[in-house]
Amino acid sequence: MRSDSQRKRKRGGSKNATPETTVHDGDDSISPATTSASANDVNTVELVNPVAIPSSSDHNGRRRGRPPKAPKPESSAAANNGKTPAMSVSPIVSAAVSTALINAENAVARVLPAMDAVVKVFCVHTEPNFSLPWQRKRQYSSSSSGFVIKGRRVLTNAHSVEHYTQVKLKKRGSDTKYVATVLAIGTECDIALLTVDDDEFWEGVSPVEFGDLPALQDAVTVVGYPIGGDTISVTSGVVSRIEILSYVHGSTELLGLQIDAAINSGNSGGPAFNDKGNCVGIAFQSLKHEDAENIGYVIPTPVIMHFIQDYEKNGKYTGFPILGVEWQKMENPDLRLSMGMKPDQKGVRIRRIDPTAPEFAVLKPSDIILSFDRVDIANDGTVPFRHGERIGFSYLVSQKYSGDNAAIKVLRSSETLKFNIKLDTHKRLIPAHNRGKPPSYYIVAGFVFTTVSVPYLRSEYGKDYEYEAPVKLLDKLLHEMRQSVDEQIVVVSQVLVADINIGYEEIVNTQVLAFNGQPVKNLKSLASMVESCSDEYLKFDLEYQQIVVLQTKTAKAATLDILSTHCIPSAMSDDLKT
Repeated sequence: MRSDSQRKRKRGGSKNATPETTVHDGDDSISPATTSASANDVNTVELVNPVAIPSSSDHNGRRRGRPPKAPKPESSAAANNGKTPAMSVSPIVSAAVSTALINAENAVARVLPAMDAVVKVFCVHTEPNFSLPWQRKRQYSSSSSGFVIKGRRVLTNAHSVEHYTQVKLKKRGSDTKYVATVLAIGTECDIALLTVDDDEFWEGVSPVEFGDLPALQDAVTVVGYPIGGDTISVTSGVVSRIEILSYVHGSTELLGLQIDAAINSGNSGGPAFNDKGNCVGIAFQSLKHEDAENIGYVIPTPVIMHFIQDYEKNGKYTGFPILGVEWQKMENPDLRLSMGMKPDQKGVRIRRIDPTAPEFAVLKPSDIILSFDRVDIANDGTVPFRHGERIGFSYLVSQKYSGDNAAIKVLRSSETLKFNIKLDTHKRLIPAHNRGKPPSYYIVAGFVFTTVSVPYLRSEYGKDYEYEAPVKLLDKLLHEMRQSVDEQIVVVSQVLVADINIGYEEIVNTQVLAFNGQPVKNLKSLASMVESCSDEYLKFDLEYQQIVVLQTKTAKAATLDILSTHCIPSAMSDDLKT
């Protein structure tokens, strides 16, 4: 769900081997809601990317030399003309020092087993080529962090194993890499669950225990394998903010922690411990801005436990449900009065409802949502969180599971109504991720048809796709809602030049609206209509009032030669053949 004042765009990966994603207000372009602009300013929030692993050694790039000699400290005896001053220690001070030393030893004893559970994650990625959907890009390697939890499982970030072909884990102090199996990937929450079949991997490893959601100013210690070295790294700080954050990789809004401990590339998936040695979160992104220093973000335990329990309950990751509405704040007193609200009533006004969401059957535009699961909603869309704290009511929705019911009380025409609504996950008209599936495509007479997604726009227009992509596609990305569950935006991606398509070569990334007078709902329906067409002509109605007309027999006959010329194995992707 998102408010009228909330708008999001997502920036794509950098051109080096390791992808990098940036969000700016104005996962990431298309999230249901956004955090405050100060937390996610333009070009600021970045994923804590895995460290790219070079293909060869890089010893020549290191500088050699002898470190400068440290100055010799002057002894206290020399400073006092050879005489050692007498020193007396109070029994109270001595006892306090002894107690502090004992406490420090106990703290070390608690943290060390948890540090031994932190592993280094090695992944080989092979990304799809969305611009040439019949092939993949060159593979690359990266390293990140993870940690062992109960049940012989390992947690890390979803972006650390995105488009994986092989994942290996290495324990602290070990020289052996163990092949891992990916059990589940939670795109929205940026968490992945792994396991290792080799029993040797689990020997001598104690799983990490989870702690409660920390309070502000609680101490945290981030452990992982960031850039700058090969061994384990430890940084410390405090919790500086707890609120609904923009998850860059997932293009969604979930509860998150802001800390001032350093989080760098390679820290992805590493645990954040409290002073008791319990895990309170997973490092996943940081804020990069010239006016900000040491601002990192951690996935808190409520989100982690939701992911784990979702997997245990369903045998797979099903996602975080949302309320499929866009809403408006009701802070203006005249607005509240015009909607028939009493002085003691508070809530938010529904602007639009997703036609494919379960809420569409019971809620209506201009309904005032007064409460969610018997928790009253304020006029600014917040609910009580903890003592002295408030948080966006989307937090209550994110605590539910897909398929759960929620009690919603609304005000409609000055009448209070109660509904029991079944919650579900949200699918956008232009999806933020392809969830590991290869892109779909269909080719006829050199015209390459495909579907629009955020990875596709990033592939076509780079990290500045929100400025460079066609305006009409961006409008659909930010504002359009699906009218049916199988609706897709189908475009002519490019035209593979041949004699049959002379004059159409400049058509690029233009939406296909209809074929032979029939609306195009999705790519599969378009491929089916073209393949079964027996009319004399193939006529495609495109955006901007353009049309493409080809002779049916000639176009289909030319397709095979064009595929052979460009070494394309098939005229359509495998998912369109079934």
